Amino acid sequence: MEVILVALILSNFILLGSSRLGSCIRIAALQGVIVGLLPLATAEAGLSVRIALLGVIVIVLKGFVFPHLLNRAIRESDTSREVKPFVGYTHSLIFGVLALWASFWLDGRLDLPHHAASDIVIPVSFSLMMTGLFLVVARRTAVNQVLGYLVLENGIYAFSLAMVRDVPFLVEIGVLMDMFVAVFVMGIAIYRINSEFDHIDSDRLTKLRG
Repeated sequence: MEVILVALILSNFILLGSSRLGSCIRIAALQGVIVGLLPLATAEAGLSVRIALLGVIVIVLKGFVFPHLLNRAIRESDTSREVKPFVGYTHSLIFGVLALWASFWLDGRLDLPHHAASDIVIPVSFSLMMTGLFLVVARRTAVNQVLGYLVLENGIYAFSLAMVRDVPFLVEIGVLMDMFVAVFVMGIAIYRINSEFDHIDSDRLTKLRG
């Protein structure tokens, strides 16, 4: 279990420090697969069909479907790197360290119930949420902002697994479907941005004039 959580933390730092969109999408896909393994690793009563099905759905959506949509977006836009983010990559990595420290500090101050599988599930989920939100506001390209949304959702998903262990299966699938629709709409928006303006830099849209 700890190996999975450490891998999630490392994937956060890679996303914060990488400028290549293709690499970021692959790391986000790997993070999605790892998150999909969490229900299997945290199952206390043994592996059931329900848990296995949930893990497979998460892995397929986050590890393959979403990355495919985003890879298509960057191929259409002919954009491979985030050149000038709002926050530089060195400062982004510093933020990642501070966010990880703050996550463990919050976990200690809030006195939340710890999951039987691991004591660091909740701090890691906080770290994912902070990293995802940071990517949304600190990056210029729409693809990286979508990746930030996915990382944020991964943190919320991990936190829910740690806090609420008996969520009805239909509710879990409903949340995943909502996320699928959101990412699908974002992919369409990225494609439309590129087709109309020949770029996927969302910051430049603020310079439009009526």
